Amino acid sequence: MNTHSTEPKTENKEEFRDHLATVTEEGKRIWVYPKKPKGKFHRARVVVAIILLAILFLVPLIKVDGHPFMLLDILGRKFILFGVVFGPQDFHLFVLSIIGLIISVFLFTVVYGRIFCGWICPQTIFMEMLFRKVEYWIEGDANKQRALNKRPWDGQKIFKKGLKHFIFAIMAVAIGNALLAWVIGFDSLVELISRPIPEVFGKFMAMVIFSGVIYFFYAYFREQVCTLICPYGRLQGVMLDPDSIVIHYDHVRGEPRGKIRKGEERNLGDCIDCHLCVDVCPTGIDIRNGTQLECVNCTACIDACDAVMTKIKRPTGLIRYASKNEIESGVRKIFTPKAIGYTIVLVLLFSFITFLLATRSDYELSIVRTAGLMAQEQPDNKISNLYDVKIINKTFNTGETTLELENIEGEIKVVGGDLSLQPQEVSEGKIFVIIPKEKITKLNTPIEIAVKTNNKVIDVIKTSFLGKIKGRKFGE
Repeated sequence: MNTHSTEPKTENKEEFRDHLATVTEEGKRIWVYPKKPKGKFHRARVVVAIILLAILFLVPLIKVDGHPFMLLDILGRKFILFGVVFGPQDFHLFVLSIIGLIISVFLFTVVYGRIFCGWICPQTIFMEMLFRKVEYWIEGDANKQRALNKRPWDGQKIFKKGLKHFIFAIMAVAIGNALLAWVIGFDSLVELISRPIPEVFGKFMAMVIFSGVIYFFYAYFREQVCTLICPYGRLQGVMLDPDSIVIHYDHVRGEPRGKIRKGEERNLGDCIDCHLCVDVCPTGIDIRNGTQLECVNCTACIDACDAVMTKIKRPTGLIRYASKNEIESGVRKIFTPKAIGYTIVLVLLFSFITFLLATRSDYELSIVRTAGLMAQEQPDNKISNLYDVKIINKTFNTGETTLELENIEGEIKVVGGDLSLQPQEVSEGKIFVIIPKEKITKLNTPIEIAVKTNNKVIDVIKTSFLGKIKGRKFGE
């Protein structure tokens, strides 16, 4: 009589959810030694990682007209995206973009689970594609790493551990400086590095501490960042639903699991309980238990299981990207009402952001009559109004600003000199608009002022001129 259950072994036993896979009952850490991954998904992730690392290290070197192609100066509230500069006056665009990014994360999590964690997250990229690769290269695969850690401190162990941590420290410093280059620009970074340490001691210590934190995360803390610090793993509990596509073990096909025994007729599921899906997991979980907060969807278990299925001549995909409902019913349903709702909101929001970006001007201007002042008498039978002028230069260009009346005869005089435009600066001043009395026939006369920079019209501002009504004395 077959006593095996037809459901996953953990379906009626969920105690694994009561504790982390990397912590013992006594609260001690279980160090994870993941087996070196290989397979089609891993190769694809390597390609993605190379692209992302190239963006991290090379984009700060790119310049457009002598300025950074990308700059994220959060403290200075200055951003350059694809060569276009954004300042404090564009803060609304920044806020909308952040909202859009958050909604995107929700959308992708609802539909595709934690695909961001496994393929794009810097923690995963740096850990699995840089630091872990160095560890495999120096210390070997999982079993060799365990053996090395257990052996006494001899010359070989000191050399390997020392070399590994020396390279780890170099990579931590490189990553720290690359991130800093995105904030202050590559030229400023080079200038900062070239200065004597005593002159920049505070900034030097800040970089030492920052690089030290990076080193600590990847040399020691590792997967604990994902399971203890990052809130995203806990958020997935409220974002995922039975139709979300995550890495799943097909318990319908795989159970009951059991070893292959030579000469024995097999009436079990396809899972041969080889444990390789657990051995390659960088967070130390058993994916066969179901969706867990520690799972970062790195696909290592998929590659390991597919290799085993190929060897035993079973179909691949026992562990695959799938939803819970797909596993149980065989029907994949991606666009659920929740996903459609998120998608509509996201499309509308990014359409609005695109519209704002497309209609965004290089200059922001305002010309308003100075409050509380009436019209003033001027020589030669003329009258004037005083106006406040404010021009925000959003570009890297400098220039002198000239103002001209468009729709009426008159002149403009700038109080206190010229309005000069400096890159990324706000220019403010006052101007007199002087018009002959005979041209003014009503109390408020609409006027148009053309604003020119370097003899090019950048905008035409419509405002009003306070004058007199014919038949009344001036000033009544």
